[in-house]
Amino acid sequence: MLLIHDPEERVRALDFHDFEGRMRRLLRRHYGEDGNDFVVKSRETPAAIRRALAGYFAGDLTAIDAIPVATAGTSFQREVWAALRGIRPGTTLSYGALARKLGRPNSARAVGLANGANPIAITASSARMQALPGMAAASTANGGYSLMKALPSRT
Repeated sequence: MLLIHDPEERVRALDFHDFEGRMRRLLRRHYGEDGNDFVVKSRETPAAIRRALAGYFAGDLTAIDAIPVATAGTSFQREVWAALRGIRPGTTLSYGALARKLGRPNSARAVGLANGANPIAITASSARMQALPGMAAASTANGGYSLMKALPSRT
């Protein structure tokens, strides 16, 4: 796993090793250039994050809810990512339904795009989202399908 956290031990980005390129692109998009605007260092994962991830991969799908996160992105993206964390395991929701829940009923496509730009896809799982028939899922377009296959079952 690749984990980026800040000095306050909040997760900024989290993904599988196979998706390092995607994660670095998202970091540059959200924070600027590595070395200029942020620095990636090798360090020990904070114990609370390590325990939550271990619990999640052992089958406690709510364990990741305890992981503190802080993300850049637009205010709309952060609103979508926060709402994704509120979707309970075993529940699925369409982009349109989430857009309506956010009070933006005409923003289903924007919700899908925000979902695909999510730097903490494991803690705010896109696996709980469904595109409408005929609408390409943003998470799938960004490699999310492989990521979703690797995540524990949601049902």
